[in-house]
Amino acid sequence: MSKLETSLQAAMNARIIGSGSETMVLAHGFGGDQSLWDKILPYLTKHYQVLLFDWLFSGAVKYPNLYDPLRYSSFDAFADDLIALMDELHLTSSVFVGHSMSGMIGCIASIKRPQLFSRLILIGASPRYINTDDYEGGLEGATIDNMITSIESGYENWTLSFVKLLVDNNDPLSVEHYLRCLKSMNPEFVVPLAKIVFCSDERETLEKVTTPCAIIQTTNDLVVPESVAHYMQKKIKGETTVEIVKADRHLPQLTAHLELVHVLGRVLGFEI
Repeated sequence: MSKLETSLQAAMNARIIGSGSETMVLAHGFGGDQSLWDKILPYLTKHYQVLLFDWLFSGAVKYPNLYDPLRYSSFDAFADDLIALMDELHLTSSVFVGHSMSGMIGCIASIKRPQLFSRLILIGASPRYINTDDYEGGLEGATIDNMITSIESGYENWTLSFVKLLVDNNDPLSVEHYLRCLKSMNPEFVVPLAKIVFCSDERETLEKVTTPCAIIQTTNDLVVPESVAHYMQKKIKGETTVEIVKADRHLPQLTAHLELVHVLGRVLGFEI
């Protein structure tokens, strides 16, 4: 199937389920797919029409030839896809929930088309992962370099170590779930995407965001320290809160889904 023959809705496995007058958009992060939202989905569909989709790098996408690492060389290209998908589905004033890299993608999309978003929910998001003299991103540049080398030299072994870094090791089913997603990705996509995500610096983007935001941070995220959440809160121009989920590592939607749903309910004003 060629790029011209494919709607974004079909290409990105987009579907809308649930009830309610408002729309919620769920955007997964690096190495994932829409199945990572499965645990919280039943709670959200009671209150929202929920848009789920897979980014084109995902292993769940049926037409991997649609993902061109040269085109997707920055978060801007992903933001353009998000906007185009929402336009295709005639969605406006939606609650956007972005995990990890999708948090910054949502921020960029909200700057380009603010009328599409009523609120941004940013889970484990970061504008920059690498530390500087006056900024704690959580990781050293050498750590990122070593990770890229590990991906290139032994993808299988790298997936095992990366999953243990991101997912609470005391939840083996969730570890296995994310590992399946990661292994389903085309390895040729992983290095260029990892460079975009982990070497990006979107700090200047934050002050252009005027949409109200809630930043959701776990108590022990090994790749995004809590200081990043407070940095983002300080820089974002829209009204912004920081919400803490008592959870280990980077994927509360897998390992602490009830706690995450309670926080979402408090922020958005719905009861479980």
